[in-house]
Order: sequence, then C-alpha cells, then structure tokens
Amino acid sequence: MQLSIVVSTHQARFNAVAFKGNLTANVSQIAALGYDGVELAIRDPRLVDPAEILQVMSEHHLAAPAIGTGQAWGEEKLSFTDPDAAVRRAAIGRLESHIPVARQLEAVIIVGLIRGIGGRSSARKEEKWLIEALQRCADKALAQGVKIAVEPLNRYESTLINTVSQGLVMIEKVGADNLGLLLDTFHMNIEEPSIGDSIRAGRDKIFHFHVADSNRWYPGAGHLDFTGILDTLFKTGYNGFVSGEFMPLPDAAVSAARAIEYLRSLKLGNTGSNMVDP
Repeated sequence: MQLSIVVSTHQARFNAVAFKGNLTANVSQIAALGYDGVELAIRDPRLVDPAEILQVMSEHHLAAPAIGTGQAWGEEKLSFTDPDAAVRRAAIGRLESHIPVARQLEAVIIVGLIRGIGGRSSARKEEKWLIEALQRCADKALAQGVKIAVEPLNRYESTLINTVSQGLVMIEKVGADNLGLLLDTFHMNIEEPSIGDSIRAGRDKIFHFHVADSNRWYPGAGHLDFTGILDTLFKTGYNGFVSGEFMPLPDAAVSAARAIEYLRSLKLGNTGSNMVDP
C-alpha cells in the first residue's frame, strides 16, 4: 500500500490539510514518518517552481501522486459553474495551467470545489457548464498524458456530484478516457448507502483515493472500517496511492504519525464478512 498525505504549498483556509506552507520542511517531516508520497494542494501553478518541487521530492524519495486545485475556489472563488462567464473562463484556465506541472510530476489533477458549490444558477445550466469545462480540460490534459479525477463531495459542501454513481454519469457525458474519480472515505460515509458497493461500481475509473475517518480526523480516530474499505478498493485492481486528507488534530505532526501507524497496521487481503461490504 502506497501512502501519501496532502500538503498545501502555501497557507490556505481549507482546514482538512495537515501541512501548509514551507514545502521543504513539510516534505522532510513526512518522509521521516515513512510516507511514500506527497499530494500537493496548489492554488496557482504560477506560485510554484515544478523543478524545485521535483528536486525536493527526489531528495526524499517521494512521489507526487496528485495535485489538488480546490484552493482556486477556497481562496479566489473560481469555479466552472459560476454564473459569470469570465469567472468560468478563469477557472478553466487555472485548471489548464496545472497540466504542465502534473505532467512533470506524473500526477493526477483533482477537480474538487473548483467545479463550484451549485445552486447559483439552474441545475441545467450548471450541468452544461460543468460538462463543457471538463471536456475542455480533459482534452488539454490528454494531449500531455495527464489524468483528471473528479471528487464526489458531500451535500454540505456542494450539490454538484455527491455520489460515485453521479460521478460515473458525468464521466459518461463528458466522454473522455482520461477523466475518472477521486473517492474520499469522509464524503462516502455521508453520501453512499454502501461504501463497498460504491467502490466496486467505480472500479477502473478510480484514479485516486482519499482517507479520513468518519469525523474527518486521521484514520483510526472514528468508526470507519478501513480494513474492509481498503480490501474492497484493492480487489478492484486499484494500484494507486492512498492519500490522507484530514484535519490536523490534535496537530499536523501527531495526526500524520497516527494515520500512517494505523494504516500500516491493517491486516489487508484477509477474508471475512466485513471484507464483503464495508
């Protein structure tokens, strides 16, 4: 199991990121804990030097499996579904600007809240704008061999794609082979009738995977059955990273240490009733 944890390259308001700012120091600390990778939350690629990131990652023998783009919404309110066409264009341009960085890092680009929160225009218009944005971004990404993963989010954060089934319908409408899903256990615990069934439904369209417990603390601090969840995930053939995105509680260092200790302790690959339908 390859484990990574989310790091924001800059300070940000989003709470469910354990490490923010000072990338070199954070990467060093994460490597020392035994992680295999660092998922990068980057608001604007113009604010980072991909060569410097690659050097830092290489020095610590870490991969960068994914790039999060949600801070474009959180800090600047850019989204694919804003009623203002200029804002929609800016959001598309922002995501497209991540593509060269993702290519260099061999990372998946995540579409989280950059799609918008929904309810600011008619559902029909928002779906149309979202499909158009994803088609344009997926086309640009495909030309550089980059994948894009849409993350189903819980209803309290967005009304646009809350479940795996809704995500799969959107992928079909967009019609791009390099468009898939990022599944997050925190959101699935709220929205999915069965986490196991939803993972099985996603199958080869699962491009990335987030873990946080039921309370959005580190895995092991809530009530989710991560043995069953991860066994189900790997039985689909998933061979990517399992990436921690959780609250830095009681603090960043402790949460990251407890997460990897707990996840490494899981006895995966066993059989039993809880492996069938977590």
